[in-house]
Amino acid sequence: MSGSEIGEAGGVRPMRPGEEEAVIAVWQAAGLLRPWNDPMADIAFCQASGHGAVLVLPGADGGPGAIAAAVMVGHDGHRGAVYYVAVDPGRRRAGLGRALMAGAEAWLKTRGVWKLNLLVRADNRQVVRFYEAIGMAEGERIYMEKWLDPAPKGDAGSAPSP
Repeated sequence: MSGSEIGEAGGVRPMRPGEEEAVIAVWQAAGLLRPWNDPMADIAFCQASGHGAVLVLPGADGGPGAIAAAVMVGHDGHRGAVYYVAVDPGRRRAGLGRALMAGAEAWLKTRGVWKLNLLVRADNRQVVRFYEAIGMAEGERIYMEKWLDPAPKGDAGSAPSP
């Protein structure tokens, strides 16, 4: 995907080969990683799906591996979703999150996707104000889940006992 496919989104571009570790470092610094989710496997799965991408905002220094922000975006043909939305903590409050989300929205729009969904962990409520400021709202839906693998993993070990 070229930068023009993303649109005027403040320099957001697809992650390039070899930038995976720099992206994961941003996700780690932002506190998004969990021990039960292997981010390298998540990246590989996203890229292999044909329906997702990892988008980045390079750092101002432009050096190799200099990533200021990153997001994983994907879709099911109708609804899009973003995961791992992160800005390097030392670069926050500079509009990078807005630019990153604008890039994710543009990526989805070029594929005919008309709705964007995201989940916010219960322990990360402060980010809700950011999402509201960029036009998102809590939906009138009930979120349900079922653990298909009974092994203890997930937020707060909430998987059912075997």
